Amino acid sequence: MPRRALALAAATILAAAGLVAGATPASAAVVSLGSVVPVPATVQAAAGVTYTLPAGAAIQTDAGGAAVGTYLAGILRPSTGFALPVTTASGTPTSGIALLLSGADASVGAEGYQLDVTASVLTIRAQTAAGLFYGVQTLRQLFSASVEARTVQPGPWEVAGGRIIDRPRYAYRGAMLDVSRHFFGVDVVKRYIDHISQYKLNTLHLHLSDDQGWRIVVDAWPRLTSVGGSTQVGGGPGGFYTKAQYTDLVAYAAARHVTVVPEIDMPGHTNAALASYAELNCDNVAPPLYTGTAVGFSSLCVGKEVTYTFVRQVLTELAALTPGPYLHIGGDEAHSTSDADYRTFMNRVQPFATALGKTVMGWHQLGQADHTPGRIAQFWGTTTSDADLSAAVAKGDKVVMSPANKAYLDMKYTNETPLGLSWAGLIEVQTAYSWDPATLVPGVPASAVLGVEAPMWSETLTQLAHIEFMAFPRMPAIAEIAWSPQSARSWDTFRVRLGAQGPRWTAQGISFYRSPQVPWATAPPTGGRVEAESYTSQSGVQIVADAAAHGGNRVGYIDAGDWIGFSGVSVAGRTGFTARVSSGGTGGTIQVRSGSATGPLLGSVAVPNTGGYGTYADVSTGLSAGTGSLFLVFTGSGGGLFDIDDFALTGATPPATNLALNKPATADSRCATTEGPEKAVNGTTNGGNADKWCSVGASKWLRVDLSASTAVGRVVVRHAGAGGESAGFNTRDFDLRTSVDGTTWTTVAQVRGNTANVTTSTFGPVTTRYLRLDVITPTSTSDQAARIYEFEAYAA
Repeated sequence: MPRRALALAAATILAAAGLVAGATPASAAVVSLGSVVPVPATVQAAAGVTYTLPAGAAIQTDAGGAAVGTYLAGILRPSTGFALPVTTASGTPTSGIALLLSGADASVGAEGYQLDVTASVLTIRAQTAAGLFYGVQTLRQLFSASVEARTVQPGPWEVAGGRIIDRPRYAYRGAMLDVSRHFFGVDVVKRYIDHISQYKLNTLHLHLSDDQGWRIVVDAWPRLTSVGGSTQVGGGPGGFYTKAQYTDLVAYAAARHVTVVPEIDMPGHTNAALASYAELNCDNVAPPLYTGTAVGFSSLCVGKEVTYTFVRQVLTELAALTPGPYLHIGGDEAHSTSDADYRTFMNRVQPFATALGKTVMGWHQLGQADHTPGRIAQFWGTTTSDADLSAAVAKGDKVVMSPANKAYLDMKYTNETPLGLSWAGLIEVQTAYSWDPATLVPGVPASAVLGVEAPMWSETLTQLAHIEFMAFPRMPAIAEIAWSPQSARSWDTFRVRLGAQGPRWTAQGISFYRSPQVPWATAPPTGGRVEAESYTSQSGVQIVADAAAHGGNRVGYIDAGDWIGFSGVSVAGRTGFTARVSSGGTGGTIQVRSGSATGPLLGSVAVPNTGGYGTYADVSTGLSAGTGSLFLVFTGSGGGLFDIDDFALTGATPPATNLALNKPATADSRCATTEGPEKAVNGTTNGGNADKWCSVGASKWLRVDLSASTAVGRVVVRHAGAGGESAGFNTRDFDLRTSVDGTTWTTVAQVRGNTANVTTSTFGPVTTRYLRLDVITPTSTSDQAARIYEFEAYAA
């Protein structure tokens, strides 16, 4: 039967978020300084140093940093429960948190910052308030993910010691939101501003007009909004911003160091204006309002003088509301305007913007027209050569890179993505991340690239949850391209850092796409309730936003034969199953199976009609003995059977099994014949100083063959101190990698600045046969021997 999920107007389609209802994301270890997104320019960890935020701490600022201090307090107070007063710094603060506009390294420039963490004080220094703000964005990622919660969470609130000196690669770091195809209200746009500023983007490009709608009041042309703003794609009611609302948005953005760039697209993409005023049409006949998604059919009448009166008055009113330096005049897909008319139109219109003291910005087709001082061409092509872009650069334009096949956030992730389009291609996270603006288009020199922007067109997007699903995790990927040095970027390390953002987004209530390319950090399921949307595999189901659901989402669109699997949830020792369900349909049955969707049946429970979707009831069943991971299989008559919010398994939790115990192990070398790699997997640390793997090789690595592919989500390493040696010999810096064939390796965890005797790294879980530990820095002393007393691997 047709799935309810395919009707966008009827469904909110989200990505999987939280795991355990009511629980905060796990944070077993202090976040390392270099694990943030975007990756900082330089990081220097201080071994053995940790700052713990005390309950009585204050946020101390100088005069220029007070607003940023208040912003930081607004983030930290709800989750910590601390008062955190914002006070004026006197001298050099020696405790609490300090935000200072002095003393920063000269290299940070106008938007960079220096972050210093000692055991007693956490200090951010910058040359501007913007720099302090971006330092705060890094700081919030150095606290555990639960700092993003809006209710009090358990501490301690720790930050790893050391120094970060950071600055952006590009001055223009943007995101675009199309509010014309579908209109989004002020609160939605503010939420998106919060999202983009969190990842150090500094520009919001608002696409305010198109064929389907005009979204900003223009006093001289009131029918633009009363008529042109009255609909949207699909025929909905549309909407528009009053001047007061737009001014409020601009101010909200400015407080987060985001510049708003308004776009009035012209001469094409203008049907909403043409439908509002007949005189803007060459035949003086207003076309009907348009609610479809075709492009290229509309054009202002280039030969009529009223057209230029219209444009001048629109830009004049918009410029008066916009303190930022740019006016975006569109210029793309003007297929109904001849080349000659296009050049005539743009050559008339561009001086209107410059006369208003604004810099002209437009899509790269603007290169056909004469150059104006400082003009910016925004490249949205999908090829590595373009005549219009080349012409723009030759004339002296700066370029903002927005290649549609890499940076368009409205493109589908995969063919199965229920939202978005695919005309520019499918854009998984690695595709969005793996490109360099400076070398993308041969003939466009690095010096011509002003920055990067990630556009979000809204033909298929109707609500905030849709925007978030398409933006996360790709928007942070584009943000790292825009901020971080190219030399610091690596897909292997980025995917690990990105995966660690998952619990943070869950705490913030962000709907996101759980790309299979990313080892998402998760809180291991416990004996408590498990969110159904935390599945690691599925067939047929989708995730739906629901304020009544415990985690804010539920698994829905369940038809007969659909299933969900949980690789990190074992059924061993479990004797009962309880699920929170709702149904406005026929109901059906939940089968509890082990190992696979066709594995042994351990129990089943009927789900009745509960009185409607969103009206919840618990259903329970006993379970027979089983082993392996949990699978829930859904049966019944037809489709739309029921929804499931969360569930609990009852019975004793089985002891975790060390998957690496006594498995074949190899290494680069050994310090002595008695200190081979087999000692790292023998299950003991109490056999004396020789009960370890030791290496003084040039490249120090340990590899364990699990003998078969299996799910691994946690690795425990017991270092020198665990075997009775000096803690100074604990492995300081190392990477953990996985491989299914022993040849191609993927980094799943990185540990930096370690001083602990035992480290625990959680990830995935991922299916792997081989595990590898690569030692980067063997100790915190001058001793160069790596010492691993035990290497353990677990499913979760």
